[in-house]
Amino acid sequence: MDFSRRAMLGAMGGLAVGGSIAAMSGNVIAAPAAPEMSGGKDGLFDQQYGLFGWKPHKIEDIPTAMDVAYKGYWYKGLGCGYGAFYAIVSDMAKKHGAPYNTFPYSIMEMFKGGFGDWGTICGALAGAGAAFSLFYGRKESKPMVNELFRWYEKTAFPIYNPGEAAQGFKGELPTSISNSVLCHISVSRWSYETKIPANSKQRSERCGRITADVVKKAIEILNAKIEAGKDWKGALGKQESVTQCSACHSKGKMSDIVKGNMDCTPCHSGSEHTANKFENHP
Repeated sequence: MDFSRRAMLGAMGGLAVGGSIAAMSGNVIAAPAAPEMSGGKDGLFDQQYGLFGWKPHKIEDIPTAMDVAYKGYWYKGLGCGYGAFYAIVSDMAKKHGAPYNTFPYSIMEMFKGGFGDWGTICGALAGAGAAFSLFYGRKESKPMVNELFRWYEKTAFPIYNPGEAAQGFKGELPTSISNSVLCHISVSRWSYETKIPANSKQRSERCGRITADVVKKAIEILNAKIEAGKDWKGALGKQESVTQCSACHSKGKMSDIVKGNMDCTPCHSGSEHTANKFENHP
């Protein structure tokens, strides 16, 4: 390559002048400092920003977040957990950058289908709960989860309708109340009551719309929590079945065998489908 002496001197002079200007202006060119690590213990458990060290920010445009949640559900088939988590955290990422834009959102795909298609917790709830836990430890996030889950149990879904932007099925969908936060029960009850197969485009569309519904409620809870701080408390109390069953089946009672806060009746109602579940139950 023909690189003349004049060109070389010019390039060197440019570097020198640029360095002088940077020095004179005080703009030292250096790599950004790494985020602070938490102390951990015995050389373990330390992490950037510390435990629950991310600062939460209010989300003002809830309708847009709902649209994003719905689209996220369909994006590359990543599902409800991804859609819910992404809609909440990506809003902060767009406005505030790091650390919100550093999270590998696709990890939330595992919540799809009630966690790997096992039909356990509704993935939209899991994704929203995971977003809560970015900012708050269990003591503060538990009331938020309680409020979200109790609302989910008693709400007729779906509510959200993307209109012409629908990706699975356009038009109104019938609703049902699941009385449960479990994907298996939520889907099965809806399919049973509506006579629409669980393995149908309509059912997939239902879950996409529920992802948007859950994000709306989750953001309302998060915004209220940010505003009220540690004093925030949810408005929804324990379900009647939980109150009744815990009278015998809780800590310090005659039969301390139950752990959980979900509505008991979908699995222990005494219906013909569950009557033989506990042969010796009084």
